[in-house]
Amino acid sequence: MRYYIIAGEASGDLHGSNLIKALHQQDTNADVRCWGGDRMEAAGATLVKHYRDLAFMGFVEVLLHLKTIFKNIAYCKKDILAYKPDVLILIDYPGFNMRIAEWAKKEGIRVVYYISPQIWAWKENRVHKIKRDVDKMLVILPFEVEFYKKWNFKVTYVGHPLIEVVNHEKKDVPAERISDKPIIALLPGSRSQEIKAKLPVMLQMVKYFPQYSFIIAQAQSQPDSLYTEMIGDEKVLLVKNKTYNLLKQATAALVTSGTATLETALFGVPQVVCYKGNLVSYWLATKLVKVKYISLVNLIMDKPVVTELIQDDLNEKQLKESLDRLLNDNAYKQELKQDYETLSHKLGDSHASILAAKEIIALVAENTK
Repeated sequence: MRYYIIAGEASGDLHGSNLIKALHQQDTNADVRCWGGDRMEAAGATLVKHYRDLAFMGFVEVLLHLKTIFKNIAYCKKDILAYKPDVLILIDYPGFNMRIAEWAKKEGIRVVYYISPQIWAWKENRVHKIKRDVDKMLVILPFEVEFYKKWNFKVTYVGHPLIEVVNHEKKDVPAERISDKPIIALLPGSRSQEIKAKLPVMLQMVKYFPQYSFIIAQAQSQPDSLYTEMIGDEKVLLVKNKTYNLLKQATAALVTSGTATLETALFGVPQVVCYKGNLVSYWLATKLVKVKYISLVNLIMDKPVVTELIQDDLNEKQLKESLDRLLNDNAYKQELKQDYETLSHKLGDSHASILAAKEIIALVAENTK
């Protein structure tokens, strides 16, 4: 069968790559064409466009790049029609993917959404478009099943794909130590905009904790120069394509909001969640976003398990206090460890990619009878 997959960021590339591997396992004749990244291409897909050319973060940034976005949408539609897939698989990335879903439904193309847009956080009324345009929704967060049930839309929970990724990584033989000192990992994100906003504040911690090595997880899609300009004379290391190895060795981490917060938790690393965005984008978000937390850890646990420093709170003083607590408050560290174990239990031990692949193949088979 022919599968067309669209992912628009680093986490989508990761989960898309594992889905592609699972599709090849379940369907020996699988042919995959995708928008994504290096991982999806390495997994056996023909890469049409890289996510580094698609990732625009925040309301203002999207407005500034509308011409490019609409050009990409038009090109994507043309490419899908030329490829004639048996099924279109959309991975998160709602601003782009929901437009494609609406168009694809009208063209008679079967649409699967793997990893739901976070409509439970804002723009809840988008559920009507999803019900209209999506043939099957595969969700990865336990509470999403109840959310969609409220709207009378049956979805399939396949478990979180990070569980299988992290569990597999933990089985690997530990790599050589990155540093002789205990490590504080810096995970400032994958988009240049968010890295520029958060990394300078993170780097201010170096002078307060000289007994630690500060090591940055460099985004695969970003050049060294983006980081070295900000690092300056600080004794900070960069590691590329070794984020999980870094987390396996880290004592603590400063992490941008998003998938990385969950990855960090699953590796059992104490963390402070950091978010700082464009002022206008942040102001709009405060008016529109309905959830209590920005990190997946706190959202899934429905309580403030990890400290979140958002916008003006992400400053030198508060970040120092929060990091000091992570490193030196043993009672807090023990409580955090217990919460991480509960989080892992909540997510279960499923094989999300395999379950998702089976659901997709079954949908196509059902409609071709």
